[in-house]
Amino acid sequence: MRIPVISHDNQPLMPTTPARARKWLASGKAIKRWSDLGLFYVQLTQEPSGRDTQPIAVGVDPGKLYSGIGVQSAQATLFLAHLILPFQTVKDRMEQRRMMRRGRRGRRINRKVAYSQRAHRQVRFDNRKQRKLPASVRANRQLELRVVTELCKLFPVSQIVYEYVEARGSKSFSPVMVGQRVMLDWLSKLAPVKTQLGYETAKLRTQLGLVKTKAKASQSPESHAVDGLALACSEFIQYESFHTANTHGHQWMGSVQITASLFRVIRRPPISKRQLHLMVPAKGGVRRRYGGTVTRHGFRKGDLVQAEMAGRVSIGWVSGDTQKHVSVSDCNWKRLGQFAASKVMLIARNTGVVASGASNPTQPPLLSLPASRGRGFSEEL
Repeated sequence: MRIPVISHDNQPLMPTTPARARKWLASGKAIKRWSDLGLFYVQLTQEPSGRDTQPIAVGVDPGKLYSGIGVQSAQATLFLAHLILPFQTVKDRMEQRRMMRRGRRGRRINRKVAYSQRAHRQVRFDNRKQRKLPASVRANRQLELRVVTELCKLFPVSQIVYEYVEARGSKSFSPVMVGQRVMLDWLSKLAPVKTQLGYETAKLRTQLGLVKTKAKASQSPESHAVDGLALACSEFIQYESFHTANTHGHQWMGSVQITASLFRVIRRPPISKRQLHLMVPAKGGVRRRYGGTVTRHGFRKGDLVQAEMAGRVSIGWVSGDTQKHVSVSDCNWKRLGQFAASKVMLIARNTGVVASGASNPTQPPLLSLPASRGRGFSEEL
């Protein structure tokens, strides 16, 4: 396991071991910090002895409902993440917004007058040729971009490997394919980007000995994070051709070590915006309060807090409030309980993401592929 290191001028340096980080903290050479993803790192208080860095790659395996991200160097696995994408939530809310707008337009029309005199909506100009991303797809890509951006602040990333999806067979496509070029353009502003096809990722994952579960909703490294790890490892090992006097074929070239690392489950806090209109108008014109991020007790929805009730201490995120209590939920937005406002203590303000998880000691053992033919297999042609 490695601890990210930031210089005193906020430049990412090579990560260090926990033992060395503890020595720096004890001697005052570094101070404790936490990122928006909930990752612990240290920031140096003086000029580092050197700023030379080694190659570090970030692999991104995009999906419709879930995505996987891995950070890898040649010597260690640095970070793994399982992203719960907001695709279905945004899609449902856009549908609800459409229905509410349609209802308001229908109520606005006075049906007691002649049809030609009704206040119908005017004819629109032709605005159906815009090249905008659907809101649900844009929300997916923006969450992935946010996580990669935060990782680039912690690690000196030299390469981003993005899995590119191509339609095969019929010309149908999935939401994963929408906006791929836009995403690559966004990522190119952070670090050099290269793409890799899905079958190449599967082949590399098999060679590395990584196991992938079929339960896509499983919040474990084996569901999607292993694909992000395999993509990142492709920067250090490649499937290349070879030629000798008697034969030729292909083999794996390079060296990489997969080690235990931190694993996080990341999602957006599912907070509803302040609802300005209701699906059905309230009697008297007084709307009930719904949505918004402000509570009556000084907290914001999405804040990380520590709450106590009957001697039980819980850590979670603010998800709602009543007149005297604050609702606290876990990372899956399941309510842990309603706590008295006086028993709730703020840990960190809402950062727009909810990250939870623990270290992952179940990673495969060290794997090193020699530069010569060694462990790599060859395909005789």
